[in-house]
Amino acid sequence: MSTHGSQEAGGGPPAENLDYRIAHLQDRLASGELGELGVRVEVRGRTVLLTGTVPSAPCRDEILRTVHEGLAGFSVHSDLVVTEASSPDHAEELS
Repeated sequence: MSTHGSQEAGGGPPAENLDYRIAHLQDRLASGELGELGVRVEVRGRTVLLTGTVPSAPCRDEILRTVHEGLAGFSVHSDLVVTEASSPDHAEELS
């Protein structure tokens, strides 16, 4: 009896194609505007972990949207850090 393409006992999508889907996702992230970013995609059990630093919240949101599209059905945890430099809202007082 073959289990290829079947769901695992824990529910959710089959895990055997996760490596393929992550490789495809990394190719998508590497192309285009997001290409120079150092975002890492790692598998931790049945959870996918995103780590790295991004320049803005909209950039983080675009990455998360892309990841959720590419890995629909898998749990995704994001540890992406936003380094957006914004103008100060008040003058710094020096003593």
